[in-house]
Amino acid sequence: MCHSEHRGRINISAVSDRACDECHADLKTKTGAPNYAAHIRSLEDGHPQFAALRDGSYDPGTLKLNHAIHTQPIRRSPNGPVVNLDCGDCHRPAAVKTNWIYADERYAAAKPSYSEEEEIHLVKANNLTSHAPVTGRELMAPVKFGTACSSCHLLTFDKRFEEGVPHDKPEIIHAFVVKKLRDYIAAHPGEVRVIRETDRELAGRPILPGARILTPEQWVAERSTEDERLLWHKTCQECHTLRNVSPGAGNDGAMPASGTTSHALPEVEKSNTVARWMPHAKFDHDAHRGFTCVSCHSKAVSSTDAKDILLPGIAICQTCHAPGLDRAESRCSECHTYHDWSKRQEVTPKFTLPALGSTSR
Repeated sequence: MCHSEHRGRINISAVSDRACDECHADLKTKTGAPNYAAHIRSLEDGHPQFAALRDGSYDPGTLKLNHAIHTQPIRRSPNGPVVNLDCGDCHRPAAVKTNWIYADERYAAAKPSYSEEEEIHLVKANNLTSHAPVTGRELMAPVKFGTACSSCHLLTFDKRFEEGVPHDKPEIIHAFVVKKLRDYIAAHPGEVRVIRETDRELAGRPILPGARILTPEQWVAERSTEDERLLWHKTCQECHTLRNVSPGAGNDGAMPASGTTSHALPEVEKSNTVARWMPHAKFDHDAHRGFTCVSCHSKAVSSTDAKDILLPGIAICQTCHAPGLDRAESRCSECHTYHDWSKRQEVTPKFTLPALGSTSR
């Protein structure tokens, strides 16, 4: 009923919209209201706006990102060159294997303690799985710090070291900082004599001794507390949402007293990155590779809020996908799958190739 055979050069898989709109043009249910739009005749006639873009929708991700800043000329570092980022410098399908311009090899090669799956926002949907083979070029892969961010957003934490902390969980970062400081003071034992920095004194506060002699462990405790305050309150919170962050030196300028430390580690909220925005449809970026990203994702140029959903709306799709010889296909099957191939019945093979058949007569 759906695939018409033996009618000239018609592709058997090219199902017309009539096969779909026989039901969806006037969708009815036995009980209650339908869960989906009830009057869809085609992409141009009755198809609602994509669910992800309807009123009240927002990006559930927790990363703080200003797309508008990253699409304008920006200074790579305080004294570095001005660069013009391209969308492909951060966003690429998983199967694309080209060099990342703004990657740091140390971070790109590192294996963090968290998995990519832990950071993904799972969308439950009653979509049907496609029978088409997966090429790895259909959807954009989640952005990774090591390949897209690390060479510009440094994770340095102490003037004594050029190396930055791992892009990992707070407990991994804390262990790294403490080890670096212990190794450093073991190699520079004279620095346990700490000179007070007079330019950091605040009016009305007691005047501290000009110099203090600390034990190596006291020195490590004070330095790690100070370094981690910088990380939690400035570096990490630049992009991540942190919970249970203890008050830091940035609040009133006060530093911990001698021998004290505050290593109550914060919790980093799951990134909650959406890997697939339209779970009820199939989309292939590779088929659209001839178009610039901003042709469809025009809102990215002006978006300053990380909660903005930067998908193109249905009107963008309709500019190309419409009836007519000079337009792209707009049949329902271009985006939607009917057969649920995950439930297909396995068959017992019964045929043999002629070359393998018996030649006896």
